Amino acid sequence: MVDFGLSKAIRECDRNAVIAEIKVHSPKYGDLLRGRDPIEILRAYERAGAVGISYITEPKFFKGDFELFRRICRETDLPVLRKDFITTKEEIERTAEAEASAVLIITRILRDKTAEFVDFALEHGLDTLVEVHDYEELLLAVETNSTMVGINNRDIGRLEKDDGNVSVTAKLAPLIPNKFVKVSESGISSVEDLKIALRYADAVLVGTAFMKADDPEKIVREFVEAGSC
Repeated sequence: MVDFGLSKAIRECDRNAVIAEIKVHSPKYGDLLRGRDPIEILRAYERAGAVGISYITEPKFFKGDFELFRRICRETDLPVLRKDFITTKEEIERTAEAEASAVLIITRILRDKTAEFVDFALEHGLDTLVEVHDYEELLLAVETNSTMVGINNRDIGRLEKDDGNVSVTAKLAPLIPNKFVKVSESGISSVEDLKIALRYADAVLVGTAFMKADDPEKIVREFVEAGSC
């Protein structure tokens, strides 16, 4: 299996591998940007030692902006993950053209097309983060050629308005073969949550907790350095 930018960065990371998300809006919490410059938040994440950057381009529920995503990809040397409800191969091509590093593939949406979309993304030089939330979805994910499997601790079917937590990662991650980079996503709001997630996963993806913080750089650094001497 070939590692691309994001999966390679996670495997080679010598600290806690934290993918920091620039999340401008949450269906549960509303406006998370609060008038701040997203590029300044990007710089804070870089300074704090994030292993990668995530951005949600979905416009209706998460107020994403694809042009901002393009800019983020241009502005940083860190690998950038595009999160969205991808349903067409054209969107994968668009992601690659924006010079992203990785794209989210959601098993609940693509079902038996998941493996096909993974292969298409890999052919376009993109890492794939195949997202699962339950055992049935996990069975689909591990049959793909994906570089990464992401465990969403919250239910995307409920637009992450549920109270999912890292117990979902603890339950599912041990069932994922180690050839995949394992990423624990969402529901991680404290260093204690982080430590639990990293017992089972190789990396965490955190958005809301970082965006709600008054000082994103400080909290990301705390997550990156937690447990170090």
